[in-house]
Amino acid sequence: MVDPTVAAGNGTESAKNHFSKAVEEAKAGAQALAGEYKEKFTQTTGEWTSEAKVKSEEAKEKAGTFAADAKVKAAEYAVEGKAKATQAIVGVSKLIDDNAALIDEKVGAKYGDYARTASKSLSDAAAKLDEKSLEDLGEDAREFVRKSPGLAVGLAVATGFVLSRLFKGK
Repeated sequence: MVDPTVAAGNGTESAKNHFSKAVEEAKAGAQALAGEYKEKFTQTTGEWTSEAKVKSEEAKEKAGTFAADAKVKAAEYAVEGKAKATQAIVGVSKLIDDNAALIDEKVGAKYGDYARTASKSLSDAAAKLDEKSLEDLGEDAREFVRKSPGLAVGLAVATGFVLSRLFKGK
């Protein structure tokens, strides 16, 4: 056993020095570890950032491709719709023209002529529609709205009303 009355002297100083060195070594080790992990964290963050940039660019590229494909499909559908509209107008024109003789008999020659004129107008409108490109039709629509916005809004409301009544669920 150690006698408590005897001064420790060098033993205490030695222990303090030892302890101080151990604390300094622990601090140095902790700083080294902190630096190492900070470096690894920075490296990992850099890798993740670069991966995120690559993924972002890939997503932008895919979105651009998707948008281009959608634009092409929309143009195809618009051309198809224009062709169907032209066919429908020509069909109505032929129907009116075929029934013009019947109108002559039943109502009178004057009304038969009106029917023939209407049929000719529809036929001409179908031909003009068929000749124009989608860009020309779009520009014509913009010009119409610029010239008479009130009429354009009225037609849009009327068309919406008719379509809502047509597709209204029972």
